[in-house]
Amino acid sequence: MLPEGRPWRSMCKGLILGTLLTSFMLLLYSYAAPPRHFSTTEIPVQDQCSSYPANPRHTLLPVNNSHQPVNDGRSCQPRTDVVFMKTHKTASSTILNILFRFGEKHRLKFAFPSGRNDFFYPSYFERGQVEGYQPGMCFNVICNHMRFRYLEVRQLVPPDAAFVTVLRDPALLFESSFHYFKNVVPLTWKLSGEDSMSEFLRDPWHYYDPDGINAHYLRNLLFFDLGYDNNLNSESPMVEARIHEVEARFQLVMLMEYFDESLVLLRDLLCWDLQDIVYFKLNTRRGSAISQLTPELYEKATNWNQIDSKLYRYFNATFWRKVDAYGRERMARDVEELQQENEKMKRVCIEGGQAVDPESIKESDMQPWQPLGEKNIQGYNLKNNIEKRYKRLCRKMLTPEIQYLTNLGANLWITKLWSHVRNFFGF
Repeated sequence: MLPEGRPWRSMCKGLILGTLLTSFMLLLYSYAAPPRHFSTTEIPVQDQCSSYPANPRHTLLPVNNSHQPVNDGRSCQPRTDVVFMKTHKTASSTILNILFRFGEKHRLKFAFPSGRNDFFYPSYFERGQVEGYQPGMCFNVICNHMRFRYLEVRQLVPPDAAFVTVLRDPALLFESSFHYFKNVVPLTWKLSGEDSMSEFLRDPWHYYDPDGINAHYLRNLLFFDLGYDNNLNSESPMVEARIHEVEARFQLVMLMEYFDESLVLLRDLLCWDLQDIVYFKLNTRRGSAISQLTPELYEKATNWNQIDSKLYRYFNATFWRKVDAYGRERMARDVEELQQENEKMKRVCIEGGQAVDPESIKESDMQPWQPLGEKNIQGYNLKNNIEKRYKRLCRKMLTPEIQYLTNLGANLWITKLWSHVRNFFGF
C-alpha cells in the first residue's frame, strides 16, 4: 500500500519535466557539430568578402566634419567595420549594446546567427551559421557569441575591419561562470550548498571531465572562446604561441576591470564620438549572488585557470602600454568625461537610478535572460515622462540583448522556443 501523503503526482511531474528538458537540450545540441580543433596553418577558404560595400546604405559614411578628432589632434573618419569577439562573463553584453546602437544609428549590416542568439556555440564559427549567408557577402559588424575561428570570420568583413575583444581576471571570471553555468554542466550537479565553488576548487579533477558536456565553462573559458584548446598543458609552448596569435589578430584587447579606460581606447581606435560609447551596465548579477573570493580561493581559481591567467597577464601589460601611448592625463580626463555622461544618462533614464532584481522589472521587454534554474540577473525600469529627445536613446541603452537582437531583425526562433519551454515549466 502506498504511504499516505506521498507526493507521487509531483514525482511523476518532475520525471516528465526532466525527460522533456533533456530531450529538448539534446535537440538543441543536434544543431551544433562537435567542437573541432583547427591548425593555425589552415588554408584560407575562397569566396571572401568581395562586394564592398555590400549595400550602399549600410556601409561607408560621408566624412562628418563636425566629428571631434580623437587621434592626436588629427581629423579622422568613424570606422564602421568591427568584429567584436564576445567572450563570456566579461561585461561583453554592455559592449554589445554599444555596438547595436552604433550600427542601428548608421544603418550598418550585422552578421547575425540563424535561429539563435549565438553562432551555434560551442562549435567553431562557420560562415554558413550567418543568417542568409551567400558566398561573397560582406558585413560591417560581427558581435554575437561564437567560438572564434579567425579565417572564417575574416572572409566576412573588409580587409581594414577592426578586431577587438575583452578579457577579465580569470579567477573572477571563473566565479561568475561557475555560478551562471553550473546547472548546465552535469558533473557539477552533485555539488550543493553555498560552498559548491569552494568544494569544486578543493579537488577540481573530481568534478571536471575535459570531454564532458559544457565542461569548457569551468576551465580557461577565455582561451576556449578564442578558439583554442583550453586543456593544453599551461607550460606548453603552444600557449605562448596562441597568445601572440591573439595579439597579431586583434587591434585592441580590452579589460573588464578597466572598463571605462577600455572604452576610451575603443573610441580612439574607431574614431567615434563620446555619445557612441555611453553605457549602462547590463546583465549584472544581484550582489547576494556573487561569491566573495578569499585570497585562498582566488589563488586556487587562478591556478585552475592557468592558461587564462597567462593570457590575461600578457594583455594587461599590452593594455597599459596602449594607455601610456594615449597619455595618462588625457586618459583620466576622458574617463571622467565618460563617467559624467553616464551619470547624466542615469538621472535621465533610470527609475531609481539603479538596477533592480528581475521580479521588480515592470516591462517584459526590459527583462534580461536568466540562467537556468536561477533568477539573479538584474535589469532596469525606465523613468516615466522622459524628455522626448532622450526617450528613444534611453530605451535602447536599457534594452537587454535578446530583445535588441529581435528589434534589429535577428531570427531567434530556437532561443525563443527555449524561452517558452522554460517559462512553461518554470525553469
